[in-house]
Amino acid sequence: MRPLHYFFLAALLGALTPLGFAPIGWFPLPILTLAGLFWLARDVTPGRAFRLGWTYGLSMFLAGVSWIYVSISTYGGMPAPIAALATLLFCAFIALLPGLALLLAARLTAPGVVRVALTMPAAWALLEWTRGWIFTGFPWLALGYSQTPASLLAGYAPLFGVYGVSLLAALAAAALALAGSRPKTALAFLAALGLGGWGLQQIDWTQPTGTPVTIALVQGNIAQEMKFRPEKLDDTLRHYARAVLASEARLIVLPETALPLFRSDIPRDYLNLLGDHARGRNGDVLLGVPEDDGVDANGSARYYNSVISLGASPEARYGKVHLVPFGEFVPFGFRWAVDMMAIPLGDFTRGRPDQPALAAAGERLAVNICYEDVFGEERIHAARDATLLVNVSNDAWFGDSWAPWQHLQIGAMRSLETGRWQLRANNTGITAIVDHKGHVRAQLAPFTAATLTGSAQGRHGSTPFMFWGNGAFLALLAGLLAAGAWAGMRSPLSPVSVAGTGVD
Repeated sequence: MRPLHYFFLAALLGALTPLGFAPIGWFPLPILTLAGLFWLARDVTPGRAFRLGWTYGLSMFLAGVSWIYVSISTYGGMPAPIAALATLLFCAFIALLPGLALLLAARLTAPGVVRVALTMPAAWALLEWTRGWIFTGFPWLALGYSQTPASLLAGYAPLFGVYGVSLLAALAAAALALAGSRPKTALAFLAALGLGGWGLQQIDWTQPTGTPVTIALVQGNIAQEMKFRPEKLDDTLRHYARAVLASEARLIVLPETALPLFRSDIPRDYLNLLGDHARGRNGDVLLGVPEDDGVDANGSARYYNSVISLGASPEARYGKVHLVPFGEFVPFGFRWAVDMMAIPLGDFTRGRPDQPALAAAGERLAVNICYEDVFGEERIHAARDATLLVNVSNDAWFGDSWAPWQHLQIGAMRSLETGRWQLRANNTGITAIVDHKGHVRAQLAPFTAATLTGSAQGRHGSTPFMFWGNGAFLALLAGLLAAGAWAGMRSPLSPVSVAGTGVD
């Protein structure tokens, strides 16, 4: 095969990979495409391995997260050519990490079976985990999410979390890449992996507590371009008041920034109206609202993206901790980029990282806001003491794209990791009820104004992941990398092994 063909195939494989994630959901596909990439990089030099990984990653991110363009251009107001360039540069930058994964594998291990079977999968998972925290983190399209919840590999999520599932999926890809030369070994490994996942899916790591609580999740469907316009404010307030007053549920949840003005500016009579309605049913209302809270030590105003509770339980609040770069805070040196966009409330203050679960409607709620639920280990603290998970979001920023569906799938992984039902109230969708096995029990169609009513079962107890977080995954990862490096030292790179591959 000519060298150029390697890169064409890597680009094609990367572009196909997002089809394995929601909303398409062909979950075996990302494993197959990664197997193809591992096969292409099985016997090339480190430099070529890096370029193959980067090419695959660039195509994958361009195909899978191009909704970034919608956010910064259509709704952020950035000029279209600059927004397109920014999206391309962002995808090119995060594609460095898949490239570095293959580079690391090629540096640690000589071409051959060990590189494919051990080092490539471990390095791939390591760089996915790195992508989840470096520069505040962007774990979107992590391989493990594609397996949620239909794949047998999802059974491992309560043990190892999403990155552990990524590692096991990468090991499955390695087995497929080696199937041509070692079919019996590959088949036996895949069978054992699948059987183990099936067995783990039969375990209930957590237990029901109390009786199911009646819930109402309000999907306001307020268009993003209208959400913060002053002339739209009265309609928005009336819309949500009608939805709350029409509900007989004990727990009512409104989306992120459902009320698009600071809490201090909301008429007290309005909040009393919502709270009194919930109190009459011995229940509570949760609503997203920005809060202003004085000034910090430097004299700068403090704003919080918050969720507050009103009703029978003592009033409580949650302030968002993990803020979105460019949307909720401005990274150092990038003020010029934000100045080109029309995003309101661009500088929030982080909430405390140790905020407890909120008591509401007889349940304890581990609340998070929008993008926060892509960071599984950060959700453990509140989830340990919670009976339900709650996510409030406003995915209107991403238009009619794959982003809301991908976000719902990410949320399903959080339910798997913690063994908790999850309530998801989203402005334009996808509003949904997800059970403790990551299955969507009910959902609303996107871009409709409606209320999803139903019930959710509170649960208590802990999954293994809630005890050790990513620790078990990292320990397994370290063992695989050490084994690959040890084997690499015993088998130095041989010029014969790479001859004829067109390596430069």
